[in-house]
Amino acid sequence: MGVSAAEIAYAKDLFSDLPGEITTRRMMGGLCLYHDGRIFAILHPEHGLMIKGAGAFQDHLEAKGCTRWVHDRADGTTSAMPYWTLPDAAREDPSEAGALAREALRFL
Repeated sequence: MGVSAAEIAYAKDLFSDLPGEITTRRMMGGLCLYHDGRIFAILHPEHGLMIKGAGAFQDHLEAKGCTRWVHDRADGTTSAMPYWTLPDAAREDPSEAGALAREALRFL
């Protein structure tokens, strides 16, 4: 299972508020989104579009009600990944999504 061309177009359009080009690369079963060579979000086939959260930005995402992706490993353990769901307000608003992306990039 992968991500569709329509999902990729949606993700790139949603982050269109970022200056410059957004590039992508398929990996982790989905798609990574980059700005100036730095990954700031992923499009996961099961979890949807997720923003990268590091440092104090994690607290900001948590306060907005975002949830962290926890990966279930084959050996039964779990691993908290550095990606968070988008807040509802950012899912259809390029201005809001762009602001989140700029914050994510600031903490990378």
